[in-house]
Amino acid sequence: MTLVVAAVVALPVLVILGHIVMPAGEVWRHLADTVLSRYLLNTLFLTLAVGIGTFLIGTGTAWLVVMCRFPGKRLFEWAMLLPLAVPTYVIAYAYTDFLQYSGPVQDALRATFGWSRGDYWFPDIRSLPGAATLITLVLYPYVYLLARAAFLEQSVCMLDVGRTLGRGPWQMFAQVAVPLARPAIVGGVSLALMETLNEFGAVQYFGVDTFTTGIYRTWFGLGEQVAAAQLAACLLTFVIVFVLLERWSRGKRRFHHTSNRYQQLPEYRLSGARGLGATLACAVPIMIGFVLPCLLLGRMAIRKGDSVLGGAFLEYAGNSLTLALISALVAVSLAVVLSYGARLTPGGITRTATRIASLGYAIPGSVVAVGILIPFAWVDDHINQLYKAATGEVIGLILSGSAFILVYAYVVRFLAVSFNAVEASLGKVTPSMDAAARTLGETATGTLRKVHTPIMRGSLLAAGILVFVDVMKELPATIILRPFNFDTLAVRAHNLAADERLAEASTSSLAIVAVGIVPVVLLSLAMRRSRPGHKTGA
Repeated sequence: MTLVVAAVVALPVLVILGHIVMPAGEVWRHLADTVLSRYLLNTLFLTLAVGIGTFLIGTGTAWLVVMCRFPGKRLFEWAMLLPLAVPTYVIAYAYTDFLQYSGPVQDALRATFGWSRGDYWFPDIRSLPGAATLITLVLYPYVYLLARAAFLEQSVCMLDVGRTLGRGPWQMFAQVAVPLARPAIVGGVSLALMETLNEFGAVQYFGVDTFTTGIYRTWFGLGEQVAAAQLAACLLTFVIVFVLLERWSRGKRRFHHTSNRYQQLPEYRLSGARGLGATLACAVPIMIGFVLPCLLLGRMAIRKGDSVLGGAFLEYAGNSLTLALISALVAVSLAVVLSYGARLTPGGITRTATRIASLGYAIPGSVVAVGILIPFAWVDDHINQLYKAATGEVIGLILSGSAFILVYAYVVRFLAVSFNAVEASLGKVTPSMDAAARTLGETATGTLRKVHTPIMRGSLLAAGILVFVDVMKELPATIILRPFNFDTLAVRAHNLAADERLAEASTSSLAIVAVGIVPVVLLSLAMRRSRPGHKTGA
C-alpha cells in the first residue's frame, strides 16, 4: 500500500520530467527568445531576496526572544507567527490599495505638501522589489519557528565556552549559536523558498514575470501544454538543484552537541535604547506583516465589501470549505497508511517510497497542476473517443473537469504536511505496545485502530487542520484545475483583484485570513507550553 501511495503522488513529477525530451516546436523557441531569460532572472532575484530577508528577520528575532529580556518579549514569542495567517496575495492586495497613487498615503502627502503628479517620487509597490518585500514579511515565521526551537535546544555549555574565549553576546550569536542551528535555519529558509517558487497571486498581480506566471500564461494564453510542461520542468529543476546544493554544502559536518549537560539558558537584560530597539525589531514585522494588512482589509470590507455577500459568496465559501475538508481527511488517512506501513516494514524500499510521497510540498502548485492535468486530459479524451464510437455522443470532461482533480492536486501538494505530523506522533508510541496488542490476538489493522489512533488523536487533528488551512489558501493549482463555474474564496479574491476591485476582494481575503489564524493559534499554544530552557539531566 505504501508503494501504491508513493506512485500515485509521484505521477505529476514523472509526467513533467517526461516532457523534457518532447519537441515543443516554435513555441519553446519563441519563449526562449523573448521571456525565458526574464522568468529566470526574476525568479532568481525573488528567491535570493526572500531567502536573505527571511533569514535575517527570522533568525534575529528568534535569538532576541530566546536569549534576551526586553519589553514585550512574552507577547512576541508567539505573535511573531501571526503573518503566517496572511496569504501572500492577500497582503499584496492590501498594500496596493494603501500605497497606490490614489491610496490614502499618497493622498495625504499631496494634501499636506500641495504636490501633484510628477512633483515627488514614491516607491512602486507593484514591482519586483515590492513583491520580494511583501513575500518576506509573510514567510519569515518559517525561519523564526525553527530557529527559535534550535536556540532553545542548545546547551548552555557551548555558550559558556564562547564567554571564556572573550565572545560578546552578538559574537556568540554569529559564531556559535547560528552555526549550531544551521540545519534548522536552512530548513526554515528552504520552506520559505519553496513557497516563493510556488507564489502566483502576488507576482501576477504585481506584473512580475516568473516561472509560475509563465506556466499559467503559456497553458491558458497560448494553449501549449508541452511548452507549459517544459517551463514547469525548469521550475522543478530549481527545486531539485536547491535541495542538492544545500545537502552538498553540509559535507561531512555534524551539528550535534558533545555535552549532555543542559541548564536554563541565560538571558541578557536589554534596557533603555537597546530594549526599545529589540521591541521595535520584533514589533515592526508583526505590524507590517499582519496587523496593518488586517486593518486595511477590514476598512475596505466595511466601507465597500463584496457585492455578492449573500448566496454567491456563501457558495464560494462552501466550495472552499468542502474541498479543504475532503482534502484534509484524505491527506491524513494516507499519512497514517504511509507512516504505519513504514513502522511495520522498515527498510530501504519503504523509506524511499515515503520520501517520494513527501516530495509534493517541495513542488510548486502550478507544476503539480500541469503534471496532473496532462494525463487526466489524455484519459478523458480517450474515454470520449470510445464513448463516441459506441453511441455517437460525447460525454465531456469526466475527470479533468471535476472537483476530484482538485482534491488529488491538494493531496499531492500537502501530503507531506500531514505525514510529518503523523510520523512524529507515531514514533513516540513504544513498540512494546504493538507487541502487547499482537499477543492479545489483534491484527495490524486492529492495533492501529484500537491502540495507535486514540493515542495519536491530537496529532491527527493538528495535521488535518494544517492541511485544511493550506488548501484554503492555495491559489495556482486551484486556478489551473478548477472546473468551469466553480470558484473558491481564493479564486474569488484573485479575480476581483485582477479587475482592480480591491475593496470587494477584501471580504474573501479576510475570510481566508480568519481561517489561517487557526494553525497559528495552535502553534502559539504549543510554543507557550514549551519551556524556555532544559533541566539539567544526563
